[in-house]
Amino acid sequence: MPRPGRVPPTLEAVAAHAGVSRATVSRVVNGTPGVRPELRERVRRSVAALGYVPNSAARSLVTRRTGAVAVVIAEPDTRVFADPFFAQQLRGIGHRLAAEDTQLLLMLLEGRDDYDRIDRYLAGGHVDGALMFSLHADDPLPAMAAASGLPTVFGGRPGWADAARDPGLLYVDTDNRDGARQAVRHLLAGGRRRIAVITGPLDQTSAADRLEGYLEALGLARPDPALLARGDFTAAGGERAMAELLAHSPGPDAVFAGNDLMASGALRTLRARGLRVPEDVAVVGYDDLEPAAWSDPPLTTVRQDVRHMGELMAELLLRRLGLAEGPLAPVVTPARLVVRASA
Repeated sequence: MPRPGRVPPTLEAVAAHAGVSRATVSRVVNGTPGVRPELRERVRRSVAALGYVPNSAARSLVTRRTGAVAVVIAEPDTRVFADPFFAQQLRGIGHRLAAEDTQLLLMLLEGRDDYDRIDRYLAGGHVDGALMFSLHADDPLPAMAAASGLPTVFGGRPGWADAARDPGLLYVDTDNRDGARQAVRHLLAGGRRRIAVITGPLDQTSAADRLEGYLEALGLARPDPALLARGDFTAAGGERAMAELLAHSPGPDAVFAGNDLMASGALRTLRARGLRVPEDVAVVGYDDLEPAAWSDPPLTTVRQDVRHMGELMAELLLRRLGLAEGPLAPVVTPARLVVRASA
């Protein structure tokens, strides 16, 4: 940081300190690709040592960049701030963007009117690109992103009608089908035979894919209605769904819940009914976020590295913006069962 009264260092001063050309410093400061990593690091050290502060307004005129990225989550704040999934994904996104001196602008959807606000903002040139996730099947956000011309990366497998026809579409997902198969096969190996499923909203591809994996593991074309309950990825939804499953006779001897929050809700209902876990009913969740290990009993669950997925989303967008190097292709990360006391 320059001291008061001191003449701010210039681009030329940074170049002399780093022993590189002025053009090289300009490319590093403006995020232009093509600079060797060792030179880029040398320039960054000189920038820090001298306290050089780029003129962001002038840089924006030259690069046509704002230095900001919109992160659009198609959920209300009551969902986003109550679910540790979103916190982990945002941590990953923020960490990767910060490494390239790019700001995160968070936008949430409280109601249908918010779509107009977000559409105007994306089209207004306020951000360089967008990251969008937790989309539902009829969501207008992908069309808004396309109309704005903004580079966009999606979280989760795209489920809209013409997604398969877009060869440039970028997204990050986990292998939801395989994760669900691992969960159900574990329950089958433990001798469970009436395995129920609590799904998330089936207009989201993550929930639909986990249901498909459940069916594949059981060798079924469609679920038994007595063993299927629809939740909403919340703990309260898991409580309600578990109560619905227990209303059938005979009840399930195991439950695969589509996320850890619904699994925690299912555990509360089972405890309230005097049923033991896993002796009477085994429970498996999905996510393996920190609260899973703290539940009573500790939750068997499918691990997806949510923070890393956020980092990968940001990385793909930075590559598309020319601020990072690497291949541009969708990424699907592996899922892994973590066995604890609940199943």
